[in-house]
Amino acid sequence: MSIVPIAFAFDNNFVMPACICISSLLMNADESTFYDIFILHSSSCCPDKDKLGRLQTVFPKCRLHFRQVPDTFDKAFEIRGVTASTYYRLLIPEVIPEYDKIIYSDVDVIFRQDLSCLYNEVRFEGNALIAGVNSLSHLLPDIRDYYEKNYGIDSHRTIYAGNIVMNLKAMREESTVSRFVSMACEKFRFQDMDMINIVCQGRIEYLPPKYCITTYFCLFRTHDREKLLDLWSRSEIDEAENSGIVHYNGQKPWKSYCVNFDIWWEYYRKSPFYDPSFYFDFFYGKLDELDRLPLWKRVKIIARYFVYGRRKQIEI
Repeated sequence: MSIVPIAFAFDNNFVMPACICISSLLMNADESTFYDIFILHSSSCCPDKDKLGRLQTVFPKCRLHFRQVPDTFDKAFEIRGVTASTYYRLLIPEVIPEYDKIIYSDVDVIFRQDLSCLYNEVRFEGNALIAGVNSLSHLLPDIRDYYEKNYGIDSHRTIYAGNIVMNLKAMREESTVSRFVSMACEKFRFQDMDMINIVCQGRIEYLPPKYCITTYFCLFRTHDREKLLDLWSRSEIDEAENSGIVHYNGQKPWKSYCVNFDIWWEYYRKSPFYDPSFYFDFFYGKLDELDRLPLWKRVKIIARYFVYGRRKQIEI
């Protein structure tokens, strides 16, 4: 049996999405995979253990640990409504001493494949501290300038922080957590993602795109695939599109329509947490919102869609 340790961090506002996220992980587990799941939380906010505990009942090949983290980042900089729990991943080397390597994932994610290959194939040869998927920052002028002008980081080499593999052994040996903590009050635009890319620059192992599909990946895949071919092969891009991990790092599908929202709702319906009334109310409410709009607003939405889409193509 292959034991795959994986950690998540969220507060009570994300318990429902976390249940769907972890359900999707366990639905796609291979017969030989056992997930050792760590849920990081603060002393003042422990997620609903009873609700999350249902995962072990429905999916017996997993184990849940609720691991309390210190208040190190409780007063860290917050932006765009992203709370302090986003920083908890930076404390994993200290709060999960059982493993020398671990996968970390955000919970605004849908898994569509088993992760044992990811865990077993990332060996951190050389001096790498972390493994992740290229964030495509170099293709987005505003973000490219942010990294290169403010922090002297090669934007071609930055990674997403929401789906990563961490070299805990090396991080402990080098006291990497203390370096993260020293940045706690810095007003980073992308918070933990910036801290990881700054501290780990030059020591990153890169994963194929199937381990983190975001809106930007979908944008370039649709409108300018050639730019993605500078990073990955056609087969890697196709595999990501067909079975990759979907990360909703912008709009959330349980709140509004967004790219790949249908995939999230498909897994929601399959999960043990499916609530027909929540499902119905969401979609019926969205239809009702459109029905209540006056004609001129409907026309404006349609016009904006075509103008925005055309502008994006031109910009790319």
